[in-house]
Amino acid sequence: MLRNFFIIFFIFIPSLYAVEYSQTIKDKKIYPLGEKIYTKKCNKITSFSSKDALASQIQKKCSKLKPQYIQALSIYLWDKQLSTKTQEVAMKAVDKKEKCPICGMWIYKYPRWVAQIQLKDSHLSFDGVKDLMKYYFNQNTYDAQSRVKIVVRDYYSQKAIDAKVSYFVIGSDVYGPMGEELIPFSSLDEAQTFLMDHKAKKVVKFSDITQEDIH
Repeated sequence: MLRNFFIIFFIFIPSLYAVEYSQTIKDKKIYPLGEKIYTKKCNKITSFSSKDALASQIQKKCSKLKPQYIQALSIYLWDKQLSTKTQEVAMKAVDKKEKCPICGMWIYKYPRWVAQIQLKDSHLSFDGVKDLMKYYFNQNTYDAQSRVKIVVRDYYSQKAIDAKVSYFVIGSDVYGPMGEELIPFSSLDEAQTFLMDHKAKKVVKFSDITQEDIH
């Protein structure tokens, strides 16, 4: 029976990620079920760097599971629990003396809009992604790909997220402290939903933001 389970498991695993579920379905159904299965049916699963490695650990450390349970567990662990692709970021504390380098406004007054450029030993805070990008595009002193960490807040969750792997909605009817703003999201699904709800123009990745988008 173990041999049959092994064969079925590895035939089924490649199709686990073929269906792209919305973030809403994941949050409401898949993640809670996956967490419940992991807690009750599995021994501790260590970190993994690929879906094949995850599949191998589930096969070794979890009780025999139905295919739909394997699917929920795999998506839960890959997205939420242990993937080494996930990099936690933190927003530096904003001092009441900090002003936006572009517009001069006090940053602490607008906590939900704070965006930061973080260097090795210092940081700069802005009252929105738009002003941050204005500063970013005008600097020639650091490498945009490696030396700078850009941290923004997800519009819905208000969690600090890595701007370089996030999505930005442009041209919506939601304004920040300096008017029209680039609205950040960690999820493409939520960014697209926001775009439709707020009559926005487009969704872009960080690397696709242009100077025309911020003027």
